[in-house]
Amino acid sequence: MSDQQEFPENPDDITETDAEHIEHHVPGKGLALPGQNLPDKVYIIPIHNRPFFPAQVLPVIVNEEPWAETLELVSKSEHHSLALFFMDTPQEDPRHFDTKALPQYGTLVKVHHASRENGKLQFVAQGLSRVRIKTWLKHHRPPYLVEVEYPHQPTEPTDEVKAYGMALINAIKELLPLNPLYSEELKNYLNRFSPNDPSPLTDFAAALTSATGNELQEVLDCVPMLKRMEKVLPMLRKEVEVARLQKEISAEVNRKIGEHQREFFLKEQLKVIQQELGLTKDDRSADLEQFEQRLEGKVLPTQVQKRLEEEMNKLSILETGSPEYAVTRNYLDWATSVPWGVYGEDKLDLKHARKVLDKHHAGLDDIKDRILEFLAVGAYKGEISGSIVLLVGPPGVGKTSVGKSIAESLGRPFYRFSLGGMRDEAEIKGHRRTYIGAQPGKLVQALKDVEVMNPVIMLDEIDKMGQSYQGDPASALLETLDPEQNVEFLDHYLDLRMDLSKVLFVCTANTLDSIPGPLLDRMEVIRLSGYITEEKVAIAKRHLWPKLLEKAGVSKGSLSISDPALKALIDGYAREAGVRQLEKQMGKLVRKAVMKLIDDPKAAIKIGPKDLEASLGHPVFRNEQVLSGTGVITGLAWTSMGGATLPIEATRIHTLNRGFKLTGQLGDVMKESAEIAYSYVSSHLKQFGGDAKFFDEAFVHLHVPEGATPKDGPSAGVTMASALLSLARNQPPKKGVAMTGELTLTGHVLPIGGVREKVIAARRQKIFELILPEPNRGNFEELPDYLKEGITVHFAKKFSDVAKVLF
Repeated sequence: MSDQQEFPENPDDITETDAEHIEHHVPGKGLALPGQNLPDKVYIIPIHNRPFFPAQVLPVIVNEEPWAETLELVSKSEHHSLALFFMDTPQEDPRHFDTKALPQYGTLVKVHHASRENGKLQFVAQGLSRVRIKTWLKHHRPPYLVEVEYPHQPTEPTDEVKAYGMALINAIKELLPLNPLYSEELKNYLNRFSPNDPSPLTDFAAALTSATGNELQEVLDCVPMLKRMEKVLPMLRKEVEVARLQKEISAEVNRKIGEHQREFFLKEQLKVIQQELGLTKDDRSADLEQFEQRLEGKVLPTQVQKRLEEEMNKLSILETGSPEYAVTRNYLDWATSVPWGVYGEDKLDLKHARKVLDKHHAGLDDIKDRILEFLAVGAYKGEISGSIVLLVGPPGVGKTSVGKSIAESLGRPFYRFSLGGMRDEAEIKGHRRTYIGAQPGKLVQALKDVEVMNPVIMLDEIDKMGQSYQGDPASALLETLDPEQNVEFLDHYLDLRMDLSKVLFVCTANTLDSIPGPLLDRMEVIRLSGYITEEKVAIAKRHLWPKLLEKAGVSKGSLSISDPALKALIDGYAREAGVRQLEKQMGKLVRKAVMKLIDDPKAAIKIGPKDLEASLGHPVFRNEQVLSGTGVITGLAWTSMGGATLPIEATRIHTLNRGFKLTGQLGDVMKESAEIAYSYVSSHLKQFGGDAKFFDEAFVHLHVPEGATPKDGPSAGVTMASALLSLARNQPPKKGVAMTGELTLTGHVLPIGGVREKVIAARRQKIFELILPEPNRGNFEELPDYLKEGITVHFAKKFSDVAKVLF
């Protein structure tokens, strides 16, 4: 086995005499000419890394076993030479040599300074000439002896060969500055060659490349000068390109690293200089100073003061890189951000409050009065203590904007967050500090944002909270929304008592059904019912239309809508209790108008009632036919979307047997109401002027139309009883009357809820005569005058009062 190791051309242990001797034996130079003193018989040694070229002088290392004997014989010979042949794959056992594995050409080298160390033999080999084996004289085991011959080369180079020689020298000169491995000695070595002696130059150029052993062997095998140069020049150019690319990549990497290092050093120097001059402090001191500055001007409770001092002392001794430092710093960041003892001043000016409410809301007079009463108490007392108001009403009636208006009229900051779908109680009360990514609850975050302890905080959609394995946020709100308990509200993250009693909480909900009883008990309920047409027209003119024009960038002169068109729009397309659908439909009108304005920018478009159908399609709502006739009564119902009229029909199917059938997707309460009405009318039929035997023989069917809509609620008993009585008397009831009320088995009329919504629903259907339960008289009288105007109401204590009005 052998390894060839490349070292600088002139190893330190070569003496001047030796160097001179080597110099004189370079082929074509000095005294030794090709063919002179070149032996006919030489020993050979195979090498494995890459071929050895005649132009090279390099150390060679081979294994002592089995090449020691070969080198001894070489040292005893006159010429001190041997032949080196390249073998791509080392032989498993050099003693059994495959002569066919050797290539055609090897290199005759002169051996200098052979030495032995650690089982290896090292010598300096000076390349003399290409050599080819003629005959094997000894090939059974080392040392291997062969008879050789030397290729003949023309002495005078042609012009083409000279040109190639110049190209090779230029390429080598390009390569040297690109690759620092080729040192000054190589440049000197290169100076010894000339284009007039191209063979060693070409071999030397090939030896410089990083080509594979087989590619280099092809060069060694190629004796004709021009062919060899044609092979070597592309190899050398490729080497130059690779070296150039490598240098560019290294330069770019070094530049980037250099920039980062320079920045880093400059920053570190700047830090040290600033610290020396007392201009800045280290991270820990800067953090502590920042936290102390935040607490200036705040009034901290004793417990809080004590706790924060402990945490700051802890921070001052922790290492800035430790995880505990980050946790403590984060904690102090939150704790010092809370506006301890900082209260904003309330504007307790009722005239200003009335102005703000009127500016933002048309209608809702009862709500405005309720809010002003609440503010008046605060003005009288000199401060508004925390209160919890719950605004309940259908979607789109302005619950959220009422909350904003309260904040504006008081001059308090406003913070809103939605509870819709919230499942994790930690959102309210915070996580424990021990968890990764722990944070305080939304209330602490709200106080940090508003920077006072008495903001208006709106808890939107309180009826849509969820529950999960992570906890029950509705129960977590019990402490927050209890004026008795929230004086010492405890957030799990801060673990410090804080006073929320000065916060004004405004909650909103669509219905009360899904709010837990204990939570509802802590809040003051204010109901916002739907708007009547007149109110919607005012809202559309004063708020929605100007807002939509501004959003679309249209001037008032370019686009207008008439009052009759607004009324038609509300009646035909947007009858819901709120105004959200109305805003969407008006938005559609504006967009259609903008399409026309793009074609004709100077046009002035006016929208009248006739233009609605072209832009919005057929009206969604038709004027409902108020059903009338024997056995048909108009009832009034409350839904979460507002009030509605509810016709109820009764008819006799046959007289074969007694029976009672109910349809119309009714809930349990409605079914019970129907059973009670049937029993009551059956037992008191004679008293109301009907045939006492009517129900004994009749199979009666009672139906509530719009079968797909679920209906439930205790307010239809009176209506159902009236329908059955009309059927039994075979007499149609008085026209244009609507009613609501619950009935008992003894005929008493019980009170119901949602009077305002039901009155609005009746007005919408142009029904102006109502029957309401006597206990609801107060509710009706509280209604604003514009709702009561033109309406005749009969208050019924017993069912007999209802029958008198109808028949």
